[in-house]
Amino acid sequence: MKRLLWLLQWLLKATVFFTLFAFALNNQQETRVNFFFSTYWSAPTVLVVLSAFSLGVVVGVLGMVPRWWRERQAVKKNTPPPPTTPPAPTSEVTDGA
Repeated sequence: MKRLLWLLQWLLKATVFFTLFAFALNNQQETRVNFFFSTYWSAPTVLVVLSAFSLGVVVGVLGMVPRWWRERQAVKKNTPPPPTTPPAPTSEVTDGA
């Protein structure tokens, strides 16, 4: 069962890779992205799409960082400290004198 899941996961990764590779090969046309003040950027379509996706991921992660920090602090605050264990009894016999 474990090997089957590994194989399915590998096939999914290969499918995604080859799909993106085909997308990149089919989108070699030059695209012009217009910014403010008459500035523009000319690049292949695949680079424009990849840049937009990467920028979206970065913005999404930066938007989630404060929530992650608050959650980590709450977990640290609510976690009880580890219990202290008393010292192990020794088997030494003490002289009653």
